[in-house]
Amino acid sequence: MYEFENISTANDLYEIIQLYKSTYKPKGKIYLFIDEIQNIDNWEKLIVSLAQHPIEDYEITVTGSNSRLLSGELASMLSGRYIVIEVFPFSYKEYLAINRLKNAKENFIEYIKTTGLPEKFNFTSNDTIVHYFQALKNTILLKDIMYRHKIRDYILLEDIFLFLLHNVGNLTSIPSIIKYYKSKNRKADYTTISQYISYMQDCFIIHEVPRISKKTKELLAGEKKYYVNDLGFRNYLYPSLNNDIGSMLENVVYMHLRMAGYKVNVMTEKNFEVDFVAVNKKSKHYVQVAYLIPTTNTANREFYPLEKIDDNLPKTVVSMDDILLHHQKGIMHKHVWDYIYEIC
Repeated sequence: MYEFENISTANDLYEIIQLYKSTYKPKGKIYLFIDEIQNIDNWEKLIVSLAQHPIEDYEITVTGSNSRLLSGELASMLSGRYIVIEVFPFSYKEYLAINRLKNAKENFIEYIKTTGLPEKFNFTSNDTIVHYFQALKNTILLKDIMYRHKIRDYILLEDIFLFLLHNVGNLTSIPSIIKYYKSKNRKADYTTISQYISYMQDCFIIHEVPRISKKTKELLAGEKKYYVNDLGFRNYLYPSLNNDIGSMLENVVYMHLRMAGYKVNVMTEKNFEVDFVAVNKKSKHYVQVAYLIPTTNTANREFYPLEKIDDNLPKTVVSMDDILLHHQKGIMHKHVWDYIYEIC
C-alpha cells in the first residue's frame, strides 16, 4: 500500500507497530504480517527483538521475493527462531480447481505442457508468457545469482542451467558436466560448476536429489538428479524439450512429492534404479515413473527395481497408460495424474 512506501528502516517499522498497538490496543497474542521485508534495513534485529519480548507475545510472518531472504542467511539472522514455508507453483489439483476442471488425462497433459506459476493466469497470449519466463529467468540468474555473488562468466551460468534442463531426471555428476564442456572446448572447473548449481538451488529454480544405497540406505556421493521448479522454464523457453515426456513426468512427480511434504531420494544399486524414495514423518513409499508400458519387456524393466526391494512398504509405478497392469506381488500401477492428485 502506498501509505507504507516510506517504511525503509527497522525504526520506521517499529513506529508503525507502536502506532497500531496504541490505536487498537490488541489483547493477547499480537500477529504481525510483513510483506517484502527485505526492503527494510536491519529488519532482522527488530524481528528477533519482538520474538524475544519478555512481556508481549508475538507471532510474526514475513514474506519476501528477494534472494536476500535465502534460508541459509535466515539461519544466521534469526538464530534459528523461524520456520521456513517454501511456496511452490500451483499443484495439479490447484490448477484444476482454478480452471474448474475435472481430474482427467487431457487436463493433466495441458497442465504439464504449460506452467503452475500463478502469473500465467494474468496473460492472454503465448508470446506474453514466453517473455515473462525469459524475464523471470534473467532476474534469477542475473540479479539473484550473478550480481549477488559477483560472477563474471554469465554465459557459463546460463549454459549450466540449460544443461540441467536438458538432463532433468538423468543421473548427473559434476565431472560429467566438465567432460561435456571439455568436448565443446570450454573450460569449467569443479568448484565453479558446484557453486553455480548450489546458487540455483538457493534460489529454488533447481532442485537436487541425492542418491541413496539400497543396501546401506546411506547417501552416495557423485551422481545426482536435478529437477526444475516449474516446467514452464522448459515449455516456453526451450520448447524442443517437450518431446522428452519421460523427464517431464519425473519432474512433475518429484515436485508434487515435495509439495506433499516428502523428502525425496533416488535409490540405486549396481543394475537398477528406483526413481523416488519418498519419506515424511508418517510414511515412506517408493515410486517408479514411466511414460508408457506397451510391452512385457517394458513392464519387466519398470517393475523390476521395485521387486528387488524386500520390505512391505507401498510401491507404485505411475505412467500415462490408459490401461493399468495387475502385478502379482502387490506393486500398484496408477495413472500419473491420479497419483499426483491423490498425494496433494
